Amino acid sequence: MTLRAVVRGVGHHLPERVMENAEFEGLVDTSDEWIRSRSGIERRHIAAENETTSSLATRAAEAALRDAGMQADEIDAIIVATSTPDLTFPSAATMVQHALGLTHGFAFDVQAVCAGFVYALSTANALMLAGQARRVLVIGAETFSRIIDWTDRSTCVLFGDGAGALVLEAVESEGLSSDRGILAADLNSDGRHREILYVDGGVSTGATGHLRMEGREVFRHAVEKLAQTAHLSLDQAGLTPEDIDWVVPHQANIRIIQATAKKLGLPMDKVVVTVQDHGNTSAASIPLALSVGRQRGQIKEGDLIVTEAIGGGLAWGSVVLRW
Repeated sequence: MTLRAVVRGVGHHLPERVMENAEFEGLVDTSDEWIRSRSGIERRHIAAENETTSSLATRAAEAALRDAGMQADEIDAIIVATSTPDLTFPSAATMVQHALGLTHGFAFDVQAVCAGFVYALSTANALMLAGQARRVLVIGAETFSRIIDWTDRSTCVLFGDGAGALVLEAVESEGLSSDRGILAADLNSDGRHREILYVDGGVSTGATGHLRMEGREVFRHAVEKLAQTAHLSLDQAGLTPEDIDWVVPHQANIRIIQATAKKLGLPMDKVVVTVQDHGNTSAASIPLALSVGRQRGQIKEGDLIVTEAIGGGLAWGSVVLRW
């Protein structure tokens, strides 16, 4: 028998405030048409002053627990993928743990920027296979609006805030590619490319800083590396692109999503797309898209799903799972 990390519940939470593209026309030299044509984004959610990454993460976790039919005290571990924690420390995950009323188990953050949720899923899977946790809350949550330079038209229009969560449970399975749960994962990083996507702040500068990005370079790396990592994960699982029911990619840019689907030989009707409504929510984008895809009736039990993402570092990776 083989242990598999099976999805038991999924949920998400978005700030109430919606910022349409037209609002940027009064801030920077841009337009709704320019933003849509280059990114596919139409709107995004922006956290209010009293909303934090941990509070968004908590609301998403509560939604995922309801979907799973579980109580918080049934959870052994919490992993939060984020690059925008409330504080330098303690971790956002321990704040979620406290907000959920948990005093047992363990909680920690994972930081791999937009690839964070893929890294967190892989980490949760490894913990479960090692017998260190039976049920794990895996959350992606961000408040990127707080590290955006609102005078930089090339980046400020792209990002939004939100959170998504999965409840995973270790289940004994046959060890086949037809099993439900996480079947394979592929993680990568290359620090040589730090300068094309980073935040120019941190403890070494004494300031939070702002996001800086070389969009063309990020696009070039993204399309090549996302298709490559998806193939590697599928190979590990003994599967091919023809077996995929849904690709649920990091929702950064519709052009990247389309180009990656083309490289995988898949039509866009096999891709869950939410970028138009959320913008780039970094580590939150994949769990948000999984939750919305489930709500839409796209994702069903038994579906084979490939998630893939790339972010600053550069860090990238993919996970193959059967819902």
